[in-house]
Amino acid sequence: MLVQSAKEQKISAWLATQHDAMIELLKDVVNIDSGSYDKPGVDAVGARLIEFYDSHNIPTTIIESTEFGNGIRACVGVDDGHCAAALMMGHRDTVFPKGEASARPFKIEGRRAYGPGVADMKCGLVMNAFVLAAFNKFGSTQSGPLVALITGDEEIGSPFSKSIIEDEARKAKFVINSEPGRGMGRLVTRRKGGVFMAMEVFGVAAHSGGAPQDGRSAIGELAHKITALHALTDFDRGITVNVGLISGGQSVNTTAPHAQAKIDLRYTTPDERKEAMAAIESIVAHSTIE
Repeated sequence: MLVQSAKEQKISAWLATQHDAMIELLKDVVNIDSGSYDKPGVDAVGARLIEFYDSHNIPTTIIESTEFGNGIRACVGVDDGHCAAALMMGHRDTVFPKGEASARPFKIEGRRAYGPGVADMKCGLVMNAFVLAAFNKFGSTQSGPLVALITGDEEIGSPFSKSIIEDEARKAKFVINSEPGRGMGRLVTRRKGGVFMAMEVFGVAAHSGGAPQDGRSAIGELAHKITALHALTDFDRGITVNVGLISGGQSVNTTAPHAQAKIDLRYTTPDERKEAMAAIESIVAHSTIE
């Protein structure tokens, strides 16, 4: 039987009164576009969260990025600027394009909330914010200070935030990443490895009506490679390969001299990574079109 201390009872009781405030903050951050490459939007979400922390007298530090959303660090019970207790992770970037928030803004139907990023993972940011506010109001935990780290580039592999995350995690006794769990309320206790890759294909331009035999289509070659890449997916082993972005060509009546693709590989073990990368490199090296 779990017995709460007097402080824990106060924290739980206060959080139970904050439902409407939580929903209001969630609505505000969901209704701001914050795709990973939309730095102004990602930083606007950050500004709203900083406003919340300021209202609860929780200090925040901004870690500036010139290209991606700034990192934000909020602390409770930390006097020297360092943390050696609980690190609560969260990212505020989403996978959605500009305009998605206005196209389908935050709403609640029945017991479910809808909107871009409402689950992954702006609800987690709201949860972390209120947890810090509660402990700041009633006193920190026995395990020590709390730090919330709010990053802005997780959906694209954390190119800016990776080193910040690693630095904070080394100081922490434990880390909680407040993304949603899986179906049936299951927690996520491990994640797949991932590799993002860019592939370029070079062909030969020719007029598609006057001299098509002189051309070599980079788009045609890319299509063959995409089919081969997707065939590497093995759901039983947990290996997936996805070509998520493509571009190429210079005009509709020209054999495409150039094409490119962005590839996403996911795997569960280092050996699977090695195997998959070798297969991908073989596909890249092989040309179907002469």
